[in-house]
Amino acid sequence: MLLLVPALASAFTPAARAPFPQSGWTARAASPAALELPAPLASLFDPPPDDVSSASIGPKGVVITGGAGGVGFAYADELLPLGHAVVICDVKDPASAVASLKAKHGADAPIYGSVCDVSSADSVEAFGAFAKEKLGTITHWINNAGINGGRRPFTTIPSQTVEAVVKVNLIGLLLCTKVAMDLMTKQAGVTGHIFETVGSGVKGGGTPGYVTYGATKRGLPQMTDSLVQELTKGVQGYDQPQYAGEVCVHTLSPGMVFTDLLLDDSTPELRKFPFGVLAAQPPEVAADLVPKILSTSGQGKKVEFLTHDRVLVKFYQRFVEGKKSEYIDDDGNVIKRPGAEYLENGVVKPY
Repeated sequence: MLLLVPALASAFTPAARAPFPQSGWTARAASPAALELPAPLASLFDPPPDDVSSASIGPKGVVITGGAGGVGFAYADELLPLGHAVVICDVKDPASAVASLKAKHGADAPIYGSVCDVSSADSVEAFGAFAKEKLGTITHWINNAGINGGRRPFTTIPSQTVEAVVKVNLIGLLLCTKVAMDLMTKQAGVTGHIFETVGSGVKGGGTPGYVTYGATKRGLPQMTDSLVQELTKGVQGYDQPQYAGEVCVHTLSPGMVFTDLLLDDSTPELRKFPFGVLAAQPPEVAADLVPKILSTSGQGKKVEFLTHDRVLVKFYQRFVEGKKSEYIDDDGNVIKRPGAEYLENGVVKPY
């Protein structure tokens, strides 16, 4: 499918693109009907997951690392009205994030927060104990915390920055996954799901400007596959453990999201393309991914927002219909909507 995308893009020059009216963005992922696509493209979309509210699937306990902002905060914001309980952590105090979510969803909303440095084994162990205390049963653990160290040539990056990116993105996910597994394997009769957030570099190829970040993300599918094989087949030469609770491990790809991770150190050209064509706001991504996360079953699944089919549709809208970006103007500047507050880099403030 991806082979069609470059061909589709190159077939239309800027001069050939028809003007298209801009509209305000919505927090909800567009449905095929809303997109009004030709039938062959509309049929590419999978049907939306079934009802994932607590009334339908039972109350879930969800842990989100890096949950004080960005897509992690948006996941929590999406989960709470569905009736599920959420624990978030962040390297900064998430008290303001928790207060904002309670203000929106009610003072009794089951949202809890704790400071956690995911690169520290002691900190992650303490956070795991906190999450277990607050939730009782942990059904989903989303390893969302990550940093990229800034977009710049590798030779200009301090060694300490390289170390920090590896410790948060790779060691951090290993530590969080280990703690999550330790907790979930003790939950008799419960199936727990752990989601490892992937990003640029996950499928190989170069990530110039993000060498360390790309290297850390490239390792996550291998880590996930190894864990799936251990959990299902065991390790040769060792007795396969029999756990009280089942654990499933998956990868989670939110794609390009308008957060600090994407917009820091970005250029007008990058913001025009690919960001202006493929990137989405955190609420839109969360609205699409949360039902998929809660509907996931089995082992080693790949849960994605920016699927091949969605990429093709976005290219069709931009280069065939001539639809302009809702978020980036023709000069590569972030379009600031009335009523929204923005950080200096163009990221929408969630609260």
